[in-house]
Amino acid sequence: MFLIKELKNLPNALILLLLLLPLTGICQYTDVINSNRPGLSVSAYAVGKGVVQGEFGLSYEKRDHADLDYDSNVYGLDFSIRYGLLLEKLELNWEGTYQNQIITYNALGFNDSRTDLSKNRLGVKYLIFDPYKNPERNKPNLYSWRANHKFKFKNLIPAISVYAGANFVLGDNPFYPTEPTVTARAMLATQSRLTPRFVLITNIAYDRISSDDPELGYIISVSHALRNPKWSLFLEHQGISSDRYGDALLRGGGAFLVNENFQVDANLGASFKNSPSRFFGTIGASYRLDFHRDVLIPIEDQKAGENGGAIKKKSMRKKKKSKSAKKGVKSVGAEDIDLGPSKKDLRKEKKKNRNSKDKGVIDF
Repeated sequence: MFLIKELKNLPNALILLLLLLPLTGICQYTDVINSNRPGLSVSAYAVGKGVVQGEFGLSYEKRDHADLDYDSNVYGLDFSIRYGLLLEKLELNWEGTYQNQIITYNALGFNDSRTDLSKNRLGVKYLIFDPYKNPERNKPNLYSWRANHKFKFKNLIPAISVYAGANFVLGDNPFYPTEPTVTARAMLATQSRLTPRFVLITNIAYDRISSDDPELGYIISVSHALRNPKWSLFLEHQGISSDRYGDALLRGGGAFLVNENFQVDANLGASFKNSPSRFFGTIGASYRLDFHRDVLIPIEDQKAGENGGAIKKKSMRKKKKSKSAKKGVKSVGAEDIDLGPSKKDLRKEKKKNRNSKDKGVIDF
């Protein structure tokens, strides 16, 4: 299969990483928008309960097929509507692509056109494992900047979510003339924060399961936040394998955070073969309507270890004096600095002077 051939061409270390990640993303809500754009990879984390988020893109693609001697121009509108449903870890997602493809058959001398939804799917995603849920794992090192920013092998342990959904082909769709109306789709999504600025996402999907041409695909995506955190860059590799179509794609681009609820992005990409060769570009934006509300949990219902940990049995007892204090060793703490007599001491001294019998007499 095409996927196996692709894996053979990858370095051994990368193959090992791909095999380990699926075996290994706290609250899903973030103060800043969490978008799957500008690439096609899907984050392991949901948008958060009560959040409605839209992600849209306008695309153009140039395709040339050397063997069949045709070329085409493809114009598309990508959309994704994400909703945090019932739980912080659960997300409902409707995504699709509406395309207009104009094909020119050079040998035959005529044109053809296709217009319909080339992608139309509905599914749910659920986070099953989050390595950052443990607050002890996220404690920063207060003594070393390098310790907080360097790569650590434990950062390879990813957040893992599972996706289940269905593709819908409605009416006489020219892109899928013989496909059933409904076909199943399953996916495993992982996300690792390699460093505070680098994030690795992998997706492994089995698509159109109940059709005559099921499709196996994977995506590996690396994102990097620049020194100005509003800017980020990404590089993404996608592999597709099926009896109907197989390809390997590479895309890259960037995103800019306009505000906490609005992001714009752009990307370019191409294929590695000429049957057909593909070159494409997309500009897009993501926007969210934030209806998220934090749920207050009574202290008696909170898990042990939260809010500073359990209160110790002897924590309220008076502390014993140290050995140095018992031996009369003078402390050098701030509380031992001589700040002079207090107001009370001055009043006592003044009263004492008034009652003195020798008041006004100078003692030689």
